[in-house]
This record gives sequence, C-alpha cells and structure tokens, in this order.
Amino acid sequence: MLGLKKGFQLATVQNYSMSHSQNKETSVVVVGSAAYDSIATPVENKTDLLGGSAIYFSISSSYFTQVGIVAVVGTDFLKKHITLLKNHGINTEGLEIKTGKSFRWSGVYSTEDINSRTTLETNLNVFSDFSPILNTEYRNAPFLFLANIDPDLQWNVLNQMKKRPKIVALDTMNFWISSKNQSLRRILKKIDVVLMDEGEIRDLSKETNLTKAAQHVMDLGPSTVVIKRGEHGVLLFHEKSVFSAPSLPIDQVIDPTGAGDSFAGGFVGYLAATKNLGFDGFKRATVIGSVMGSFAVESFGPDKISTITHADIEKRFRILSDISYFEPMYEKESLPISSSLGGPQSGNN
Repeated sequence: MLGLKKGFQLATVQNYSMSHSQNKETSVVVVGSAAYDSIATPVENKTDLLGGSAIYFSISSSYFTQVGIVAVVGTDFLKKHITLLKNHGINTEGLEIKTGKSFRWSGVYSTEDINSRTTLETNLNVFSDFSPILNTEYRNAPFLFLANIDPDLQWNVLNQMKKRPKIVALDTMNFWISSKNQSLRRILKKIDVVLMDEGEIRDLSKETNLTKAAQHVMDLGPSTVVIKRGEHGVLLFHEKSVFSAPSLPIDQVIDPTGAGDSFAGGFVGYLAATKNLGFDGFKRATVIGSVMGSFAVESFGPDKISTITHADIEKRFRILSDISYFEPMYEKESLPISSSLGGPQSGNN
C-alpha cells in the first residue's frame, strides 16, 4: 500500500503493510510553530488564519502515520483548532498553552508572482521564548522533523532523543542561514534530510547551479537534499542519485502559505508509513509531498488539506505519475539520427 492510513488501493504499491494504521504510538514528531496568519493575495484578503509550520506538517503527515506535534500557543488559540488536530489523530500532548498571545504573522503576495511575498508584520508573542521539551514517547519516535525554527533549538531537540531516529529531517529559511549560519551548519552534520527552496540553498551554498549547491550541502552532512521549486517541481538528491518530480498543474493558486510544510509532511509521513528508505522510497515520498503541497495552495489556511480524502490523494498521485511517465529507451533500441549525419532513419535496429 502507498502508506495512507485507510484503504489506499494503488495496485502498483499494494505490497506495503498497513500495520501502522493500528499502531497508535507516535512515529513522527514535528517541532515547529503554530500561528495565526493574516494574508493578502491577488484573490482576497484574510485575517486570523490557522497557520504555522507544525500545523501544516502535522495535518499533511497525519494522512499516512501517527504524528505528534511540539509547539507553543497562547490562550487566544481557539479550541476548535485543537479539535481539528485531534480529529486528524494528531497527538497534541506537546502543544503547550502559555499565558499570552499566539505567534502572529502577516504578509502580502505579489500580484505578478504569487510565489513572491513580503512580510508586513511578525509578532512572536509566546513563541519568542519557545523551549521545546519532548515527552518520553516523543523521545523514542523513529522519525523527527525539525521545522524552520532556530537551529540552536533544533540542536537541543535532537539531543533530547533517547536513540538516533531512523530519519531526521530539517527545514530552514534565509533568516537562519544569515543570522545563525554556524549553528545551522552544526545541526546539518547530524541530520539525514534537508528541505530547502532554490533561494535558500543558493544562499547557503553560494552556488548558483542547483546540482553544485546540492552537493555542497550534502558535503555538510545530509545524505538527502530536497529542493522545492514551486510550480517548477522538486529536485531530490539522494546519496549519488538524482530525481526530478513535476508539480501538479493547479487551475488557481489561492494561498501558497504552508505548501512547503505540507510537502514535508507528506514526504516524511510516507517514509514513516512505508519504512522504505531506499532511493525508490524517497522518490515516491517526493511525489507524495508534491501531491500534498498541491492541496495546500488551493485554499486560505489549511482548510483544503484538512478536508481531503484518501481518494483525493490517490487521484492526484495517479495524475502526477501519468504526466511524468515516458517510455524508457530499451537496451537494443537507438534514437533516430538524421541521415545527413550518417545515422539510421528509424529508432529500431
């Protein structure tokens, strides 16, 4: 099975075990932010939207495996949003509620390029002194995702794990690359997977070529580098192998906020569900991540991604598989070459 919790029917992946759906122990822990966003896009303006890296990641990942969230919110965090997480089977024991206001962010997306945004205001509030503490169950989780928080916090969280997780994945952003560069490089030595966009990896590596940039980052420690390229798809560098996945064509992008975290949730959730940690598993995880990111951009906040079905995910997985498939070149086959170059007219010998 593909790794979904309930009844995923793709014949090509039907050999995967679904035993994780009966396993209530947390297999993936995400440490990140929970927030309220106010967003202006070419489509519409919205305020007080549920957001934050840990929110998007945990909802996306919850379709595949048992997820535990570690974040901090204020007393203004609505009960209905905690209920939303619990309804997705997300373990909220690590969601700390402190006196004060929740993290709030506001931004505006460009009318010319929906992927380009400008931050208008950031109020960290209770998130300003976030000091994540993992409970006993979380410290034994086999998969850990460190969302784009301070690299020193990421380091502290990793050191709380009782044993080395099977996969430690990490996200970051330009702010940490410039302000906490040495701390970021320290944690990169200890992780398996790093997820970055084109601008971030170029900023960190000082390389304009993405292949060289990926190799530079892999030399820092991670065995896998995932480069998110928005509408241009995703590049996966895993050990000595490379894979490129397209993005799903979307009629209208409503709000790109959270797309990267939703990608990460699908990516890590799939790996945790299937435990297929070879190159084929990482390739499928990349496609799953693209599928989950495509749902996130179709609504403000996590409204769309929190209400999809397993059939919805399966349908988009099939579409992505179809649009990226082509007939391979077989061993005894050759490509047609112009007769003016002295080659055969046909592709068959």
